[in-house]
Amino acid sequence: MAQDIVPIELGLTQGDVVTLWAPRWREKGEEWEAFLGDEEDLFVFPDAAHLAAFVRTAEEHDLTDHPAWPIVPSLGVADLSPDDNHQFDLVGVPELIAEDPDTWTIGELADVIAIVRALADVCDLEKVHEVLDSAEGFSLLPQGTLPFSGRDGAKLWDELSEVVSEKWDEVLDAIDSVVNTPEVPEKELAVAQEELTALEEATAAAAADDSDEEDSDEEKAAPTGFWAEVGIDPIKIITSAGEFYTLRCYLGDDPVFLGRRGKIEVFTSHRGLSRFVAENDEHDLAEVETWNDVKVKATAGELEVDVDEDNVYVLTGIAEDMEEGPDSLDPQQLDLAVELFEDAAEWAEDESVKDALASSESLGWLVSFVVSPDPTRLAPSAPYDAEVAAFRELQAKFEDRLNTN
Repeated sequence: MAQDIVPIELGLTQGDVVTLWAPRWREKGEEWEAFLGDEEDLFVFPDAAHLAAFVRTAEEHDLTDHPAWPIVPSLGVADLSPDDNHQFDLVGVPELIAEDPDTWTIGELADVIAIVRALADVCDLEKVHEVLDSAEGFSLLPQGTLPFSGRDGAKLWDELSEVVSEKWDEVLDAIDSVVNTPEVPEKELAVAQEELTALEEATAAAAADDSDEEDSDEEKAAPTGFWAEVGIDPIKIITSAGEFYTLRCYLGDDPVFLGRRGKIEVFTSHRGLSRFVAENDEHDLAEVETWNDVKVKATAGELEVDVDEDNVYVLTGIAEDMEEGPDSLDPQQLDLAVELFEDAAEWAEDESVKDALASSESLGWLVSFVVSPDPTRLAPSAPYDAEVAAFRELQAKFEDRLNTN
């Protein structure tokens, strides 16, 4: 997708629809934000094929003056299909608010409310602003779980739930009132539908291949040994400052590192890591059910720190390679580095990494292009200064989390 125009999916009362969103951009000293539409009308489509047919033929709408628009009509259906990070279920908000206010619930709700506010701003929906301004909790969602903890936090969440229960239909009705689905030329639609069918078939085939490969890999090389039994992995991190060892596990899909309060304990040797394990329980991994098994081995001097090759993260050289462009990057090295940054940020409840790697951001677009190659996708264009600067910032922020022992 064009760097500053993003395909999104909205879950509305009529069903799931797709459209385009241009997040805030600055032009001639002013800030702008827009959706695909015409003044207060929001154009939505039942799928990416209809969206593609429209953008390839439409001459006038609110995005035609956007700096990145000239690229959009040449994009394929794959590029016009919203990714998982840009799917917003507006009709599902009452069900979402019924959940406990944990990291995932609040994160998802914050994303939905942010896009709803954007729609209200662009389409001049005063009723939506009125509803969202009627409970303080709506404005606190970007701060994560902290505002909703304790007695006062529970009260905020209850107020939020009450507003959603009583007034969310008003929000949906207001948005429905500006939704419009323009007709598209049949010839262009037929071409785009063939692209969509081919994309769906390729996606299904790839998923089947991945599943077969995973089953085969599990049969051939199921994890064995002590670390597999306890469900905790030793990991090795290579930075310009040296090589470090630490531990990480996943509780469900949630990463947990050896450390606490966003700081990861790392060690320059296996022996240092083992000694720390034997002597310390003031960290998040101590809450893991199998932690005592690790501690017992370390105390007995029998803990062997065997790092699997998939858990070796080499951070050196990536920014320098990125300066040369996507073709100079090692996809596996970049993918692993991004995984590490995302895991650490998720554990620390830090949304900045997720935001920086969103497909609407230049770095996120470049990373996606490298690690998930698609021949229909336009390559990022030089110079890559913004991407390199953003990556260096993520790397510096991650390395600041490391507490070297």
